[in-house]
Amino acid sequence: MAEEKNTQAPEEERSLSELLQIRRDKLNDLQAGGEDPFQVTKFTVTHHSTVIKENFEAMEGQTVSVAGRLMSKRGMGKAVFCDLQDGKGRIQLYVRIDELGEEPFAKFKKYDIGDLVGVQGEVFRTKRGEISVKAHKVTLLSKSLLPLPEKFHGLTDRETRYRQRYVDLIVNPEVRRTFEIRSRFIKHVRDFLDERGYLEVETPVLNTISGGATARPFITHHNTLDIDMFMRIATELPLKRLIVGGMERVYEIGRIFRNEGMDPKHNPEFTTVELYEAYADFNDMMDLFETLLSSAAQKILGAYQVEWQGEQIDLTPGWPRLTMAEAVKKYVGVDFMSIGSDEEAVAAAKSVGVELPETADLTWGNALYECFDQKVEEKLIQPTFITMHPVDVSPLAKRSPADPRLTERFELFICHSEMGNAFSELNDPIDQRGRFQKQVELRDKGDDEAGMMDEDFITALEYGMPPTGGLGIGIDRCVMMLTNNDSIREVILFPTMKPLEG
Repeated sequence: MAEEKNTQAPEEERSLSELLQIRRDKLNDLQAGGEDPFQVTKFTVTHHSTVIKENFEAMEGQTVSVAGRLMSKRGMGKAVFCDLQDGKGRIQLYVRIDELGEEPFAKFKKYDIGDLVGVQGEVFRTKRGEISVKAHKVTLLSKSLLPLPEKFHGLTDRETRYRQRYVDLIVNPEVRRTFEIRSRFIKHVRDFLDERGYLEVETPVLNTISGGATARPFITHHNTLDIDMFMRIATELPLKRLIVGGMERVYEIGRIFRNEGMDPKHNPEFTTVELYEAYADFNDMMDLFETLLSSAAQKILGAYQVEWQGEQIDLTPGWPRLTMAEAVKKYVGVDFMSIGSDEEAVAAAKSVGVELPETADLTWGNALYECFDQKVEEKLIQPTFITMHPVDVSPLAKRSPADPRLTERFELFICHSEMGNAFSELNDPIDQRGRFQKQVELRDKGDDEAGMMDEDFITALEYGMPPTGGLGIGIDRCVMMLTNNDSIREVILFPTMKPLEG
C-alpha cells in the first residue's frame, strides 16, 4: 500500500466556502440525475464492524451488508481503500472498479469523507492482514454537506465539542466510550436496586414548593392554573411520601434542576438516583453505596482501581468512615467535640482562617461544617465516608440519639468530590416543622437557596413514617470517575451552554 496517496489533502487545502460549494454541487448533480440520497428510506444492515472482526474465522468469505460513515479514502486508479465507521467501530472497505463496475466506481470516487453509505460485499483479509469488506455494491445513503474536522487536529476545542456533540461523537471515539460507560453504569444501578427489591418510580418535575435540598430553583409559570411552579431540586420529599404510603423500598433515577453556578462539577441540570428503604438507617445506606459503586467499577472496568483527576483511586470495599468532627480534628487540629458553646466554636473556626457566611447563624454546628467544607474536603482523595453532620446544615436528617447537635447523615467523598448524600431520615413531624421554619427564616434573611415550608409533607409524617434510610447519588460524578473525566460537561451529552451571540 506504499503507493497509496491521501486524497483528502487537496480538499483540506481549499477554503471552507469552496468545500461547501463543491459538496452542494455534487448533491445537485445527484438530484438532477435522479439519485437523490435523501430519498433513500432504508438500508438493511446484517452485521456491524466489531462482529465481523471478532468472528472473522467463521465469517471469512461471507457476504455482508454494512453501513456507516466514510472516515477516510486512500488510493488512486482502479482501487480505493476506505475506513467505514458504524455504531460499533470501524472496518476497512476495499472498492475495486472490476468488482463494482466502471460507472458505479466513478460515482463512488466522487463521494466525500463524512458521507453515509451502505455496502454489500465479501469479508476477507488483505495481504497486509487487515480484516476488510470487498465491496460488490455501494449505496449513498446521505450526503455530508459539511466537512468533518481534518484528520490530524480533529475537534479539540472544548466549547465547540459541547455545542456540536454530534461532530464530537463522530471524530472522537473515546467520547462515545464515555457515554457507553454512562449507560452501563445507569443500567448497573437499576439492576443492583431491582435485585434488592427496590421499586422504580417517577415523581413530578414541576412542584408548587421547592424542597428536599438547599438550592436555588428554576421558577416557571403554569398558565392554566395561573401559579408559579418550581422545577425540582431533589426527589426526596415525594419519595418519602411513598414510604409513608407503604412502599418500603423505592428509587428514582431522574433529572434535577438547580439555578446555580457552573463549574467543572456543576451543571444546571444533572442526574441523580435517590433511594429510600423503610426500617433501615444511614449505616445500611453506607454499606449499600460502597457495594454499589465498587461493584460498578469491577463490572464495567474490570478492576477496583481507577485513575481520576491525576490520582490513583482504590475502590476496594472497606472504605474509612470518619465523623465530621473527627475529620476536622485530624486535618485541621480543632477538636469541636471538646467545645461547649457557640461562641467558642465560632472563635475556634476563625483561629484557623474560617469565616461563616453572612446568612449563617453563629452556631457550633455551622462553625464545624464550615471548617470541614473550607479546610478538609479538598484533602479527601481515597473513598471516605464523612458522618454525623450538624443539624444546622441537615434539615431533613434524624438527630443523633447520642448528641442532638448532630444528625445521622453521611456524604461520600472521592478525590475531594462529593459523590452522594444519605440520612437516617427524619420522621418526627414536630421536629421537621421546626427545621422547615429555620429554612424559612434563612430565606427571609435573603438566602434564596433555603427550603420552604411543606405543610403536606408534615401531614404525611403525622400519619407515621417508619425509621427509614435514604441515599442520593450523583450519577454524573460517578461517571466522571469511571471515565477519568475532570468536567461534568464531558459526561452530559448536551451540557448547558450560553447561546452564541449573533
